[in-house]
Amino acid sequence: MPKSKLKIETQTGAQRAFLVGVNLTGETFRQQHTRLALEASMQELALLCETAGLDVVGETTQTLETPNPNTFIGQGKVEELQSWHTALDFNVVVFDDELSPRHQRELEEALGENVTVLDRTALILDIFAQHARTREGSLQVELAQYQYRLPRLTRQWTHLARQAGGGTGRSGTGGVGLRGPGEKQLEIDRYRVRERMARLRDDLEEVREQRAQHRANRRRNEIPVVAIVGYTNAGKSTLLNALTNANVLVENKLFATLDPTTRRVRLPGGHTVLFTDTVGFIQKLPTQLVASFRATLEEITEADALLHVVDVTHPDAAAQAQTVIDTLAELGVDNKPMVIALNKADKLSKDDPSYSTVQRQSSDHKPRFGPRGILSEGVPVSALRKTGMDEMLKEVEAILYERMVPIRVRLPYKAGDLMALFRREGMVDVEVPDEHAVVMTGRIPGRLLDTFNPYVADVAGVRRQ
Repeated sequence: MPKSKLKIETQTGAQRAFLVGVNLTGETFRQQHTRLALEASMQELALLCETAGLDVVGETTQTLETPNPNTFIGQGKVEELQSWHTALDFNVVVFDDELSPRHQRELEEALGENVTVLDRTALILDIFAQHARTREGSLQVELAQYQYRLPRLTRQWTHLARQAGGGTGRSGTGGVGLRGPGEKQLEIDRYRVRERMARLRDDLEEVREQRAQHRANRRRNEIPVVAIVGYTNAGKSTLLNALTNANVLVENKLFATLDPTTRRVRLPGGHTVLFTDTVGFIQKLPTQLVASFRATLEEITEADALLHVVDVTHPDAAAQAQTVIDTLAELGVDNKPMVIALNKADKLSKDDPSYSTVQRQSSDHKPRFGPRGILSEGVPVSALRKTGMDEMLKEVEAILYERMVPIRVRLPYKAGDLMALFRREGMVDVEVPDEHAVVMTGRIPGRLLDTFNPYVADVAGVRRQ
């Protein structure tokens, strides 16, 4: 049943936002729509609005089989929005789903020129624009914003931000959804937008090459990399601070940190590894962000192992964790060795129904979900209280070293993909080229043995099947 809810204003001088959510029951939409229930998704949308600086004054939801081709929601719900606008005087409407340009145009015409209609994608892009603190982050956000706005170019969107400087950043007086490219009212056409996007891609390719060089240097120094992944606000930055005193910004907000931070950590056995804090994931992550943040996300794809941080106290912990796994699968890295850190475990009382499910992670390092929907395996930790850190690091050390298998292979030059795989997933001790092939000696994860077995060279003390 559709419903509406009035909320109490909590901020003074902020833009007043009204939220709209739709439960799509059609088979196609149900499969791809969301892992969170509508109510939980709306709560998350409200948190996103709070992070963006919006004051949420109310919300409404509706159940539809498929979106209305004109206004996404039904005509009756549009009329209800008009009534709420008269009563609450909001100036922003935020949808929990991505709207087409037509949806946005029709809704704004129905609600009047004083109301801006945004969707979840525009809201997340705005938050990223506020939180980009480095040149790389600003470039990535600006490109994502242009990719989103290019098909929506009308009179109100035809403008570039800092055309000469090419950044988004946090300054400016534009409202939510209008930061970055929406700050300066310069009349431009689609050609100039595409031209700007091409320059941004070139700049980001330079960043990508620089990151690749840094990774190559780390490889030469044989320093493994562990990428910290997790749902936004799960405690990744707090965990990195607990391990390294990295002084990464920590706030109880979604996407509080955007740019990756890398720090050295000494494991219990004496090995040194690099931990990299990466951008948090979220359901319905805009495809523009995944594409634009290619350089940053390569820190995940090139990592030796993943540390998946889960807020075990969150009522939707299982759905959030699965969203992370799904996103990793989209990046092609869901088969990487993984340690699961069940963060905030200290907040679980013995009377909590999920208390007994917080157990040691099983040997295959893959998440499983219990019947109550709570992640049922992993290493219980508290990043805030710095408890469980040693046990977690022992698990990291195990998958990086103890569970690596020594091997020597002779790879023909045409097998360049396997050479890259050995360097990326394994640890190369010696690499000797000859006229026809490259002999590589080192260690690889056991799961890759079948891949390399056809090329294994006979040598004493090294695995041969």
